[in-house]
Amino acid sequence: MSDLLPLFPLPNVVLFPNVFLPLHIFEPRYREMVADAVSADRMIGMVLLRPGRERDYEGRPPIFPIGCSGVMTHVERLGDGRFNIVLRGLERFRIVEENHDRSYRRASVESLHEQALGGAERDAVRRCRSRLESLLTTAVGDLHLGSGKAKGDSKIPSAMADEDLVNALAQYLDLEPLEKQALLEQPSLRHRAVSLVELLEMKMLMARTPRASNVAH
Repeated sequence: MSDLLPLFPLPNVVLFPNVFLPLHIFEPRYREMVADAVSADRMIGMVLLRPGRERDYEGRPPIFPIGCSGVMTHVERLGDGRFNIVLRGLERFRIVEENHDRSYRRASVESLHEQALGGAERDAVRRCRSRLESLLTTAVGDLHLGSGKAKGDSKIPSAMADEDLVNALAQYLDLEPLEKQALLEQPSLRHRAVSLVELLEMKMLMARTPRASNVAH
Protein backbone atom coordinates (compact mmCIF):
# COMPACT_ATOMS: atom_id res chain seq x y z
CA MET A 1 0.00 0.00 0.00
CA SER A 2 1.34 3.47 -0.91
CA ASP A 3 2.54 5.89 1.76
CA LEU A 4 -0.49 8.05 0.96
CA LEU A 5 -3.66 6.25 -0.07
CA PRO A 6 -6.20 8.16 -2.19
CA LEU A 7 -9.55 8.25 -0.40
CA PHE A 8 -12.91 8.02 -2.14
CA PRO A 9 -15.61 8.97 0.40
CA LEU A 10 -19.20 8.12 -0.48
CA PRO A 11 -22.43 8.35 1.55
CA ASN A 12 -23.80 4.89 0.79
CA VAL A 13 -20.98 2.54 -0.29
CA VAL A 14 -18.87 0.24 1.89
CA LEU A 15 -16.24 -2.00 0.29
CA PHE A 16 -15.23 -5.37 1.76
CA PRO A 17 -12.10 -7.46 1.14
CA ASN A 18 -12.14 -9.59 -2.02
CA VAL A 19 -15.49 -8.19 -3.21
CA PHE A 20 -15.87 -6.34 -6.52
CA LEU A 21 -17.37 -2.86 -6.75
CA PRO A 22 -18.22 -1.06 -10.03
CA LEU A 23 -18.06 2.74 -9.84
CA HIS A 24 -18.81 5.63 -12.17
CA ILE A 25 -16.44 8.56 -11.59
CA PHE A 26 -17.69 11.97 -12.69
CA GLU A 27 -16.59 14.65 -10.19
CA PRO A 28 -13.45 16.49 -11.40
CA ARG A 29 -11.50 15.85 -8.19
CA TYR A 30 -12.16 12.12 -8.37
CA ARG A 31 -11.35 12.01 -12.06
CA GLU A 32 -7.97 13.40 -11.04
CA MET A 33 -7.75 10.78 -8.29
CA VAL A 34 -8.38 7.89 -10.70
CA ALA A 35 -5.93 9.26 -13.28
CA ASP A 36 -3.23 9.58 -10.61
CA ALA A 37 -3.95 6.09 -9.27
CA VAL A 38 -3.77 4.58 -12.76
CA SER A 39 -0.30 6.05 -13.21
CA ALA A 40 0.79 4.71 -9.80
CA ASP A 41 -0.32 1.46 -8.08
CA ARG A 42 -4.04 1.58 -9.04
CA MET A 43 -5.02 1.66 -5.35
CA ILE A 44 -7.96 3.58 -3.86
CA GLY A 45 -9.34 3.55 -0.33
CA MET A 46 -13.13 3.50 0.02
CA VAL A 47 -14.46 5.25 3.12
CA LEU A 48 -17.97 6.05 4.32
CA LEU A 49 -19.08 9.63 4.94
CA ARG A 50 -20.49 10.29 8.39
CA PRO A 51 -24.06 11.56 8.82
CA GLY A 52 -24.32 15.33 8.37
CA ARG A 53 -22.02 15.30 5.35
CA GLU A 54 -24.37 17.55 3.33
CA ARG A 55 -23.10 20.69 5.04
CA ASP A 56 -19.60 20.30 3.59
CA TYR A 57 -19.82 17.74 0.78
CA GLU A 58 -17.72 19.84 -1.60
CA GLY A 59 -15.02 20.21 1.04
CA ARG A 60 -13.73 17.70 3.57
CA PRO A 61 -16.81 16.30 5.37
CA PRO A 62 -16.23 13.89 8.29
CA ILE A 63 -15.57 10.26 7.40
CA PHE A 64 -15.33 7.04 9.35
CA PRO A 65 -11.70 6.19 10.18
CA ILE A 66 -11.93 2.57 9.03
CA GLY A 67 -12.24 1.76 5.34
CA CYS A 68 -11.16 -0.83 2.80
CA SER A 69 -8.52 -0.46 0.12
CA GLY A 70 -9.18 -1.67 -3.40
CA VAL A 71 -7.22 -2.19 -6.58
CA MET A 72 -8.67 -1.11 -9.92
CA THR A 73 -9.06 -4.25 -12.02
CA HIS A 74 -10.86 -2.43 -14.83
CA VAL A 75 -10.55 1.19 -15.97
CA GLU A 76 -12.51 2.74 -18.84
CA ARG A 77 -11.91 6.40 -19.59
CA LEU A 78 -14.83 8.01 -21.39
CA GLY A 79 -14.53 10.72 -24.01
CA ASP A 80 -15.59 13.52 -21.65
CA GLY A 81 -13.09 12.58 -18.94
CA ARG A 82 -15.36 10.47 -16.77
CA PHE A 83 -14.33 6.95 -15.76
CA ASN A 84 -15.99 3.59 -15.29
CA ILE A 85 -13.89 1.47 -12.95
CA VAL A 86 -14.12 -1.79 -11.04
CA LEU A 87 -12.45 -2.14 -7.66
CA ARG A 88 -11.56 -5.40 -5.97
CA GLY A 89 -11.42 -5.04 -2.20
CA LEU A 90 -8.05 -5.84 -0.66
CA GLU A 91 -7.78 -5.12 3.06
CA ARG A 92 -9.24 -3.00 5.81
CA PHE A 93 -7.32 0.03 7.04
CA ARG A 94 -7.47 2.73 9.68
CA ILE A 95 -6.72 6.34 8.79
CA VAL A 96 -3.74 7.70 10.72
CA GLU A 97 -3.47 11.19 9.22
CA GLU A 98 -5.01 12.95 6.25
CA ASN A 99 -3.11 14.90 3.63
CA HIS A 100 -4.75 17.83 1.83
CA ASP A 101 -2.15 18.72 -0.79
CA ARG A 102 -4.38 17.71 -3.71
CA SER A 103 -7.95 18.34 -4.78
CA TYR A 104 -8.95 14.89 -3.47
CA ARG A 105 -8.27 13.41 -0.07
CA ARG A 106 -5.28 11.20 0.73
CA ALA A 107 -4.17 9.66 3.99
CA SER A 108 -1.47 7.68 5.66
CA VAL A 109 -3.11 4.49 6.85
CA GLU A 110 -2.36 1.38 8.87
CA SER A 111 -3.49 -2.03 7.67
CA LEU A 112 -6.02 -3.89 9.80
CA HIS A 113 -5.32 -7.56 9.23
CA GLU A 114 -8.16 -9.96 9.93
CA GLN A 115 -7.57 -12.10 13.00
CA ALA A 116 -6.54 -15.63 12.04
CA LEU A 117 -9.21 -18.29 12.54
CA GLY A 118 -8.40 -21.21 14.80
CA GLY A 119 -10.31 -24.47 14.78
CA ALA A 120 -13.10 -23.25 17.08
CA GLU A 121 -13.46 -19.96 15.20
CA ARG A 122 -13.59 -21.76 11.86
CA ASP A 123 -16.32 -24.06 13.19
CA ALA A 124 -18.28 -21.02 14.38
CA VAL A 125 -18.02 -19.45 10.92
CA ARG A 126 -19.28 -22.66 9.34
CA ARG A 127 -22.29 -22.64 11.65
CA CYS A 128 -22.94 -19.01 10.72
CA ARG A 129 -22.72 -19.94 7.05
CA SER A 130 -25.39 -22.61 7.50
CA ARG A 131 -27.58 -20.11 9.32
CA LEU A 132 -27.08 -17.48 6.61
CA GLU A 133 -28.05 -19.98 3.93
CA SER A 134 -31.19 -20.80 5.88
CA LEU A 135 -32.05 -17.14 6.42
CA LEU A 136 -31.64 -16.27 2.76
CA THR A 137 -33.82 -19.19 1.77
CA THR A 138 -36.66 -18.29 4.13
CA ALA A 139 -36.41 -14.49 3.94
CA VAL A 140 -36.69 -13.91 0.19
CA GLY A 141 -39.99 -12.14 0.74
CA ASP A 142 -38.56 -9.83 3.39
CA LEU A 143 -34.97 -9.16 2.34
CA HIS A 144 -33.41 -8.75 -1.08
CA LEU A 145 -29.93 -8.51 -2.53
CA GLY A 146 -28.79 -5.05 -3.51
CA SER A 147 -26.75 -6.24 -6.48
CA GLY A 148 -29.58 -6.45 -8.99
CA LYS A 149 -30.34 -10.11 -8.35
CA ALA A 150 -33.97 -11.06 -8.44
CA LYS A 151 -35.83 -11.80 -5.26
CA GLY A 152 -35.91 -15.49 -4.63
CA ASP A 153 -32.45 -16.03 -6.14
CA SER A 154 -30.94 -16.93 -2.78
CA LYS A 155 -28.89 -19.99 -3.69
CA ILE A 156 -25.32 -19.67 -2.41
CA PRO A 157 -22.56 -21.40 -4.41
CA SER A 158 -21.26 -24.26 -2.27
CA ALA A 159 -17.72 -23.77 -3.59
CA MET A 160 -17.62 -20.16 -2.38
CA ALA A 161 -15.14 -19.71 0.47
CA ASP A 162 -16.58 -18.75 3.85
CA GLU A 163 -14.69 -15.45 3.93
CA ASP A 164 -15.78 -14.49 0.42
CA LEU A 165 -19.39 -15.40 1.21
CA VAL A 166 -19.63 -13.38 4.42
CA ASN A 167 -17.95 -10.33 2.88
CA ALA A 168 -20.04 -10.52 -0.31
CA LEU A 169 -23.30 -10.73 1.65
CA ALA A 170 -22.19 -7.86 3.89
CA GLN A 171 -21.59 -5.70 0.80
CA TYR A 172 -24.43 -6.78 -1.50
CA LEU A 173 -27.36 -7.29 0.85
CA ASP A 174 -29.75 -4.36 1.05
CA LEU A 175 -28.47 -3.08 4.40
CA GLU A 176 -28.15 0.46 5.68
CA PRO A 177 -24.70 2.03 5.08
CA LEU A 178 -24.12 2.36 8.84
CA GLU A 179 -24.95 -1.33 9.27
CA LYS A 180 -22.41 -2.22 6.61
CA GLN A 181 -19.82 0.03 8.24
CA ALA A 182 -20.36 -1.74 11.55
CA LEU A 183 -19.79 -5.08 9.82
CA LEU A 184 -16.61 -3.82 8.18
CA GLU A 185 -15.26 -2.71 11.55
CA GLN A 186 -15.62 -6.19 13.08
CA PRO A 187 -12.12 -7.48 14.00
CA SER A 188 -12.44 -10.96 12.50
CA LEU A 189 -14.43 -13.03 10.06
CA ARG A 190 -16.14 -14.83 12.94
CA HIS A 191 -17.28 -11.57 14.51
CA ARG A 192 -18.52 -10.32 11.14
CA ALA A 193 -20.39 -13.55 10.42
CA VAL A 194 -22.06 -13.59 13.85
CA SER A 195 -23.02 -9.91 13.53
CA LEU A 196 -24.44 -10.49 10.05
CA VAL A 197 -26.59 -13.38 11.27
CA GLU A 198 -27.89 -11.31 14.19
CA LEU A 199 -28.63 -8.37 11.89
CA LEU A 200 -30.58 -10.47 9.39
CA GLU A 201 -32.52 -12.23 12.15
CA MET A 202 -33.49 -8.84 13.58
CA LYS A 203 -34.58 -7.57 10.17
CA MET A 204 -36.67 -10.67 9.56
CA LEU A 205 -38.37 -10.23 12.92
CA MET A 206 -39.08 -6.56 12.24
CA ALA A 207 -40.40 -7.32 8.75
CA ARG A 208 -42.81 -9.94 10.06
CA THR A 209 -44.06 -8.01 13.11
CA PRO A 210 -46.34 -5.55 11.22
CA ARG A 211 -48.05 -8.38 9.37
CA ALA A 212 -48.62 -10.29 12.58
CA SER A 213 -49.98 -7.13 14.18
CA ASN A 214 -52.37 -6.52 11.28
CA VAL A 215 -53.72 -10.07 11.51
CA ALA A 216 -54.32 -9.66 15.23
CA HIS A 217 -56.42 -6.55 14.65
